[in-house]
Amino acid sequence: MWSLGMIVAKRCGLDSVAAQTAALLGQSFDAARQRLREFYQESAAKRGAGRKDFAPGACFAPLLAWVLSFWPEKRLALALDATNLGTRFHVLCVSALYGGVAIPVAWKILAGNRPDAWHPHWCDLLRRLQGAAESDWLVVVLTDRGLESPRLFREIQACGWHPLMRVKRGGKFRPQGWRGWLETAKFAPRPGAKFAMAGTAYKGERLPATLLACWDERHDEPWLLLTDLPAGAAHPCWYAWRAWIEQGFKVAKSGGLNWQHTRMTNPERAERQFLAIAVTTLWLVAVGAEVERDGKIETIGSLPLEERRAVRVRRTRLFVLGAAAVIAALINHQPLPQGRLFPHPWPEPWPAVAVAEPEFLKTHDLQL
Repeated sequence: MWSLGMIVAKRCGLDSVAAQTAALLGQSFDAARQRLREFYQESAAKRGAGRKDFAPGACFAPLLAWVLSFWPEKRLALALDATNLGTRFHVLCVSALYGGVAIPVAWKILAGNRPDAWHPHWCDLLRRLQGAAESDWLVVVLTDRGLESPRLFREIQACGWHPLMRVKRGGKFRPQGWRGWLETAKFAPRPGAKFAMAGTAYKGERLPATLLACWDERHDEPWLLLTDLPAGAAHPCWYAWRAWIEQGFKVAKSGGLNWQHTRMTNPERAERQFLAIAVTTLWLVAVGAEVERDGKIETIGSLPLEERRAVRVRRTRLFVLGAAAVIAALINHQPLPQGRLFPHPWPEPWPAVAVAEPEFLKTHDLQL
């Protein structure tokens, strides 16, 4: 009810969704509103005896397993990031990345303007997702510089997954076999430079890791990433997918379901409602992926005729394509589409032999 009502109303507000579901299901507004309201209420606030509530955390592993049931291949990119709902809530979210958008699979909503340590919540979210992906899956977890932490790096490893953590320029790293430490920025000192080597990060923590450093000419600064994968088994371009989590937040808020207009003030209730937002996102992304797959394939007209190849030009988010397909099915009295996901290319890992040494290695007295 929540998901269908959100899609039609393009809002998350209780009254807006109740008005849509009441009309679709032939119910009174008050009956639809009460059913929707009791979804996120705690048991003590519900009418009648023997009422129950649920812990959203218990849904995270099954939700990720549901996402992976659509998944076309045994490799997955997850991203950790936080967003704010004004000054009311902080939302810590773990999302599965696909097709330019992020599908929430675990979250913690905290009251805004209150001091609270985030690290224990990230650890809890990761632990709750353990086991949803089988051990033969390659799962890479992407984090930005704001979440950089040796503790979080180790927590991701403890789940059997692989961190790909962007680190700050001033952090210290010592390649394997070296006598001294250098700032991470010195391993990609100029545009065009790239470096990949196992070693030790964080002088105070002594964290075994691989540093991937590269500076693309189109960017203003280098990407400096730590992972536990060997240098020849990862690619720094995988980190680019982390930007998709911003699109996930956008479709939950101003670009789709307009959650920013909610009048909720209780974080526990908001966490329950966010489950409906996550399921709606999964549904519409899967439907949108199928619509895109079945649609016309455009070609790159600027290439010479002999070099042209069919590619998909995504002009509209999968979320928007999925919403249009669901609404069209309602209008045309057709079964609601379910959708599916399709493989998307991963850049091949950097071959170790192709990683160029930066110029400073020739002069720096820190080598073997």
